[in-house]
Amino acid sequence: MCGIAGIIGNARHTGPCSTGRLLAMTDALRHRGPDGEGHFRAATEHTAIALGSRRLAITDPGPASDQPLHYLDRYVIVHNGELYNAPELRQQLIREGLPFRSAGDAEVIAAAYHQWNSDCVQRFNGMFAFAIWDRQAEILFCARDRFGEKPFHFHYDATAGLLHFASEMKALWAAGILRQPKPQAFLHFLTLGITEHPEFPELTFYEDILRLPPAHFMTYHPADNRLTMSRYWDLDRMTRLEIPVAEATRQFGALLETSVDMRLVADAKIGLALSGGIDSASIAATAKGRVGDTVSAIFPGFARDESDSIFRMAGHVGMHTHTTAPDTDMLVDSMDTLVNHQEEPFGSAGILAQFAVHRLATKQGIRVLLDGQGADETLGGYDRYTQWHLQEVIRSRGWQAATAEAKAFADNGFLPAWGWRNRMASISPGLAAAWLERKARQIHARLDDIDEDFRDRHEGAGYIHKPLVERLNDILYADTMLGPLQELLRYADRNAMAHGIETRFPFLDHQLVEFIFSLPSNMKFRNGFSKWILRENYRSRIPEDILWRTGKTGFEPPQHKWMDDERVRKQIQSAQQKLVDLGMLDAKVLRRPVIPCHAYARDNRDWRYWVAAQFI
Repeated sequence: MCGIAGIIGNARHTGPCSTGRLLAMTDALRHRGPDGEGHFRAATEHTAIALGSRRLAITDPGPASDQPLHYLDRYVIVHNGELYNAPELRQQLIREGLPFRSAGDAEVIAAAYHQWNSDCVQRFNGMFAFAIWDRQAEILFCARDRFGEKPFHFHYDATAGLLHFASEMKALWAAGILRQPKPQAFLHFLTLGITEHPEFPELTFYEDILRLPPAHFMTYHPADNRLTMSRYWDLDRMTRLEIPVAEATRQFGALLETSVDMRLVADAKIGLALSGGIDSASIAATAKGRVGDTVSAIFPGFARDESDSIFRMAGHVGMHTHTTAPDTDMLVDSMDTLVNHQEEPFGSAGILAQFAVHRLATKQGIRVLLDGQGADETLGGYDRYTQWHLQEVIRSRGWQAATAEAKAFADNGFLPAWGWRNRMASISPGLAAAWLERKARQIHARLDDIDEDFRDRHEGAGYIHKPLVERLNDILYADTMLGPLQELLRYADRNAMAHGIETRFPFLDHQLVEFIFSLPSNMKFRNGFSKWILRENYRSRIPEDILWRTGKTGFEPPQHKWMDDERVRKQIQSAQQKLVDLGMLDAKVLRRPVIPCHAYARDNRDWRYWVAAQFI
């Protein structure tokens, strides 16, 4: 795990590719790589390039894997992440006659690129963001993992013929790239909490700073100033696997076991982020005997505190439990730090709980943390997904069958609402998408806290979009590849790297996700329970009261209580004043009291005002 940075352009850019500018970029990424630093600069008749890395040594911690890493006197690579199938690829490449001098995965990536060119990314199983400079061809090749677990930001000046890239935007700002907020992005965050553009995933909250989207690679030819971007992988939403339930459960379990096994390889202490839910419990059951410590956030006295389940599961698998209890003091004291690391707005106080868990892990000497992120988006864990499964039932087996299933889900707390609109959505999903989009636009337009001139000038740009959902997989795909999961992975990466920790997500193994998406929805929703195939697979390995617990409890802190604290209220009011002064909010907002909200409340406006003001 590392922080990477680079500057590349044609031959006249030896000045911008200076040692001083590169050092400024890697210094800004020091927290991502406390174990070492490396730099590379070169100039030819046609190009100038500078590459830098900050290293967090998780595998092969010796100097042979230091970066920038040189391979075959032709390639120079900087890499952030882990390639879980590196040992298998190394053996395959050795059989092809390629040499190796390290046990690290950066050299495997460079060798794979030499052997297969851009097709190499199709063979990778892992989380990664890397850049390879081909000194012979004078081409820069960059790629990002399938789900976007590792970040890659860049600024491309097409006129000047100059490209800057880095793991985090703060490195670009350190290089002199302007930090200019994008008004459209901030407007839609203020009104609806939108953090990701649904149609242009490369956009950030800042003008002219882009991100390489998940499952994409980018090639830059500095000599003729040519930059191209291509998608190399996508999830298949349509293909259905005809398979008996028992065999599906067996294959699912085998894939998840393999995924966990691959993520337990490290030359550093491994721990587990344990909540009270089924996702992290299943990882705990799989890693039993191989992981000794868990870290958790608890909220004593809060209705959604999961302490009992956390301690019960940890005891069940024989792991030692470490807990932290984030509170208002921590929120107030940590807000500036959160803003510095996150770089873009965040929608709730849940991010503080995750930040605290990673800080606790560092205190326990944990360098690698397993996490259950991704299970809800791929297996249908959120309550809102149940209605989409039921709409499939309507189309396949009729309204009466769907009504019977709806009752079972409602009785177990997995269906908050079900009525005639859902029936209409099953008949006409296009009209349903249009209705949902129209409703979002109405909320956006009616929020009278927003300055009308600011809204009129910046309300376009396609930020409000509801996908056409004809089957459960459509909404799971949208949330996995285009929206909420991307936001959560950004939070996780920044919180982990703020504390020098590598977080790994077993549920985001692409082979496992592809298998999940090939299954019919009734293997995800069954007998009144969501994520049924996961629960079924862990019978006898997880306590019954955790395995078959009714209702969905998210990773939720007592945000309402924290926002009711006088110190937080004053900071929110100060943020409101700042946004009024900037012409983003109407002055009337200053005349009403702050409205505390729960972390996942729809009308979380005052939290959003507080957060947005920190980034402008």
